[in-house]
Amino acid sequence: MAVPKKNAFPVERVRRFLEPGPVVLLSTAWKGERAIMTLGWHMMLGYDLVGTYIWEANHSHGLARRSRQCVINLPTEALLDTVVRIGNCSSRDGDKFGRFGLTAVPARDVDVPMIGECHASFECRLHETRITAEYPLFVWRVVRAHAAVRPRWPATLHYRGEGRFMVAGRELSRRRLFRPDMLEQ
Repeated sequence: MAVPKKNAFPVERVRRFLEPGPVVLLSTAWKGERAIMTLGWHMMLGYDLVGTYIWEANHSHGLARRSRQCVINLPTEALLDTVVRIGNCSSRDGDKFGRFGLTAVPARDVDVPMIGECHASFECRLHETRITAEYPLFVWRVVRAHAAVRPRWPATLHYRGEGRFMVAGRELSRRRLFRPDMLEQ
């Protein structure tokens, strides 16, 4: 394998290479008020633990802190323009379900609506929160998961920065190289 030539690269733009995974829509609710936010900063912390970074300035932050619940919804390429538009406005200015024509589906184990048009929805309860002035990190435990049967591997959205997205593409299998005990069941 050839070693590529590398040049200096601006630190503030490394996100185009390191974004953690698909963009999600985080729904929250508290005392009759609900919100949706576009979220690209999240990470798997275990098989059923997800960390999310929600700025205190976001309306969803307060709802999530008070309710201690959320739903992490997985949009696909068909929702790309809606994902961007949701991220461009605040739930303080009105209900985003109605504004963007999204279906609020009741969740089973949390009091937060799922987004019907998303490929998957993960009901979460707050497991741990480490809020500081600079790093509002929420650690969620997924308590129930819902996923469409088809397609098995959806065309998820991955933000590259500067208004550019990558859509999940070609899949490569190396299953044969894994030890059997290292494969997910």
